[in-house]
Amino acid sequence: MDEETELEDYAPWLVFLITAIGGFLRILLLGNKGMWLDETFSVWLTSHTVPDMLQWIVRIDQHPPLYYLLLYYWIANYGDTPYYARLFSALFGTLTIPIIYLIGKRMSGVMVGLAAVVFLTFSPFHIYFAQEARMYTLLTFNVAMAIYALVRLLTDPRSIKPIGSQFRDYLYAWRTAAPPEPDIEREFNYKDEFRSQSKWRAWISRHRWLPIQSIETDLAWVTFIVFSAATLLTHNLAVFFPVATNLFVLALMFFQRWNKPGSHPALLAPSFRSWVNAQIGTFLLWSPWLIPLLQQVGRVDQEFWLPKPTWEIVTETLRVLVNPSAPGQSMQVMMMWTLCAMLCLGLVYYRKRFSIFLFLVALFAVPFLGELIVSLRRPIFLDRTLIWITIPFFLLLAAGIAQLRFRLLMVLMLGILGTNYLFSAGDYYRFLQKEDWNTAAGYVANFVEEDDLILFNSNFVEIPFNYYFRAYEKKYLIEVEKHGLPLDLIESGILEPRMTTDDIPGVLSLLSGHDRVWLVYSHDLYTDPMELIPQTLASKMTLIRTREFSGGLVQLYEVP
Repeated sequence: MDEETELEDYAPWLVFLITAIGGFLRILLLGNKGMWLDETFSVWLTSHTVPDMLQWIVRIDQHPPLYYLLLYYWIANYGDTPYYARLFSALFGTLTIPIIYLIGKRMSGVMVGLAAVVFLTFSPFHIYFAQEARMYTLLTFNVAMAIYALVRLLTDPRSIKPIGSQFRDYLYAWRTAAPPEPDIEREFNYKDEFRSQSKWRAWISRHRWLPIQSIETDLAWVTFIVFSAATLLTHNLAVFFPVATNLFVLALMFFQRWNKPGSHPALLAPSFRSWVNAQIGTFLLWSPWLIPLLQQVGRVDQEFWLPKPTWEIVTETLRVLVNPSAPGQSMQVMMMWTLCAMLCLGLVYYRKRFSIFLFLVALFAVPFLGELIVSLRRPIFLDRTLIWITIPFFLLLAAGIAQLRFRLLMVLMLGILGTNYLFSAGDYYRFLQKEDWNTAAGYVANFVEEDDLILFNSNFVEIPFNYYFRAYEKKYLIEVEKHGLPLDLIESGILEPRMTTDDIPGVLSLLSGHDRVWLVYSHDLYTDPMELIPQTLASKMTLIRTREFSGGLVQLYEVP
């Protein structure tokens, strides 16, 4: 028994163990950190009915509805506490771990799959977003499932047949199979035997059920179509996933058409007709979101908060994605060179199966460069939207580990890189502080009086404050007026209106009838870059209290 076969026998248990560790890391201290602005926005959307939620998504958000719809039903069953709101993401982050093993094993063998599992399990970038009530782990899971289905198609010669041919053959065999022959040595024939069975048992016995392998190619097509559409319905920038897959598959078709006969490439292109039908199926599943997407794109194109990507932003994004973190600048440089060396070894590993290397490079590079190109017109480049391209990166890194050949050397290098990831994850648990809206809400609840007014420099800011403040309102029967500036969300339908000098009279009119006014001030670089709101309040009232918290500050103004 060779080493690969021996390792394959133990691999399922190792994957189960590592997945359990990954799940533990993703739920560790899950509810301890405060819910920050975007997370509470997810919960706020699910507090509406489904029709109202969809309307709000189209009006004020930049994302498709799949994550919010799933979270809506999750929260309906488990509640919207920080722990349970985040547990939904943690579960999808955990489920992605065995999927990357299946991808690596199918493409390149057990060792590549196991090494990729280790990297994904201990990746602090993935642990962070698995502990956030946002759509990024669902996005990664959907992409991983689509990639796995595509890899099965690209490594299955039967994928050149039309989609559905296996289903038709299976159905034909099932419907036309003759019943079993009667046993002439027995007193009763098969009809008597069926009569003694329950209806559903007799129905099953009368048909021939072929093994699942007879339809696995068509199942792979269905999986690819469904999860490609789910990917697009999870994040709008996931459009670069079908762009990357189409570029690669069409190039593979062209190459194989002009390549010399008799060659045996590592990846085989499916038939052009089947591929086109798969894209049509994906589009049809996604198409209900087409018109809302155009509305969202128009709003983003007019104005968006992201800065234009600079060289520093690009390099920092790469650093975050690959995570060469280590104590000390010299150690970080050393880890970066180690990762580069492993990637080069990954290229060597695929030198005779170069199409696999190009496939992984396309999945990583096309979305990365695509966001940069679009950002020339309207900045959209953001590390979290690229979280799923770490899947091909980890697989390339795992191939570099496998190229080391010697079992001890592979384990040693995998231990070094995995330990580096784990220590970085430890820094996340110990030092990273999210926004502390509970402190802000508790401070106001402690000193608020009956006729006070609470103002927010953004409607977006009011959402996380209310997430924590509602518990104090219920416990202490607090009734106080609240209003977003310069426009209120319910009245205007605008999430982040920008404060201008023309809005000052409206702010002043809100102050009439109130001797004390609270200002909750956060994320003001976009909504109030000239700090007009505190200046306007200070022109009519005296600042008597200030409390800073992680993410902003609370101020109390009083009429002198």
